[in-house]
Amino acid sequence: MNDVKKIEEVLQSEGILVSTTVGVSMYPMLRNRKDTIVVKPCEGRLKKYDVALYKSGDSYVLHRVLEVRPDSYVIRGDNCDRKEYGITDSQILGVLTSFYRGDKLVDMNGWKYKAYARVCCALFPVLWCCRFVKRVTKKVCKIVARGEQKK
Repeated sequence: MNDVKKIEEVLQSEGILVSTTVGVSMYPMLRNRKDTIVVKPCEGRLKKYDVALYKSGDSYVLHRVLEVRPDSYVIRGDNCDRKEYGITDSQILGVLTSFYRGDKLVDMNGWKYKAYARVCCALFPVLWCCRFVKRVTKKVCKIVARGEQKK
């Protein structure tokens, strides 16, 4: 018998989900398998900069709200290049209220987090360019290295 509860069931029965994350889409804010998140069910619509837990197919995703539209949200992970359009309230399971980095609690309503979220979103174009240059540089170096090996 499978005793593992789905995230939806935990949020509904307990009113809170405490778990670690898997993946790097919210890095550097959340570290893969290291930080502990605290998610609660939403009360009303999400706001810009909230970090939503939602279901996409069979996957659970934890990403930041970039834009609130009348019937949907535009969302992206801090470490992702592409925005996700058309995420609806019916897909949203909860909102990140805090997380633990080691023993230190980070409150999503604190001024430090709010400043981080705004700076992270504002600097995204610069960070994207840096990642793009890094990828292109790696490809060029591999091509050059292959050319050197053939000589």
